[in-house]
Amino acid sequence: MQQVISQLQSGSFGECLLNEPLAPHTTWKIGGPADVLLTPESKAQLVDAVKLLYRHSVPWIVLGRGSNTLVADKGIRGVVIKLGSALETLRFEGDTVIAGGAYSFIKLSVMAGKEGLTGLEFAGGIPGTVGGAIYMNAGAHGSDVSRILKRAEVLLPTGELVTMQQADFEYAYRHSLLQRQPGIVTEAVFQLQFGDRKEIAGAMASYKDRRLRTQPLPLACAGSVFRNPEGHFAAKLIEEAGLKGCRVGGAEVSPLHANFIVNTGKATAHDVLTLIAKVQRTIAETYGVTLVTEVLVVGER
Repeated sequence: MQQVISQLQSGSFGECLLNEPLAPHTTWKIGGPADVLLTPESKAQLVDAVKLLYRHSVPWIVLGRGSNTLVADKGIRGVVIKLGSALETLRFEGDTVIAGGAYSFIKLSVMAGKEGLTGLEFAGGIPGTVGGAIYMNAGAHGSDVSRILKRAEVLLPTGELVTMQQADFEYAYRHSLLQRQPGIVTEAVFQLQFGDRKEIAGAMASYKDRRLRTQPLPLACAGSVFRNPEGHFAAKLIEEAGLKGCRVGGAEVSPLHANFIVNTGKATAHDVLTLIAKVQRTIAETYGVTLVTEVLVVGER
């Protein structure tokens, strides 16, 4: 491992930080240190880094904007690859949009709307990157990534770049192939449609107003914690079970939106996981319904 670290520190693979606390790199503001936090400065550096890690069997994970992710208190062994500005690219070609894997999914929806393209309005409140959205099949307001993705370029753990078509991702509710076979989305092509700019802006403004009224956005959180069970809404079940405001340490079920767990200031990953387990146990005992998390938990507990 030390030999690999020395090579990563050479500057040929981007910025390399050792024992870097990950809390500042996540929207929950929680998490221990990464052995190595690597931020490549180009796609070529990213490819070379993954090839190096593959040759030496060094474990790695990718981190975009740190949303929808809970980093354990002991941190992450191996290398955390943070996608930086090198993959924050964007261009339009008629009714298609080509975005880099590190591009903000929210900003993408805004820029598409300004181009008079409809289909991405649902993304206006989904934090994270294009790559993360593809990984999770992120969605809201009755739509999701699977409905607009045409194809994506993916960097495999071997360092090989491949093009995957929409069908290759095996999309389902909050699921994609990448959750079973890891890879890094470097670029994605979305198929949109031309629409009325005023109607698009109106829909996005309406969604934004609703989010501001119903979600604890000013607080450190990671969006929805639980997937909606078939035939139910997770937030409704949690609220009806009287769990709004329930706390473990610094973690709290939001009094505003029951499917959000917020960091009230000094929450640990252990606090959040304990609260998640309590919510799951209560819902199972009360309704016989199993709540499954949609947040990604990584690192040593």
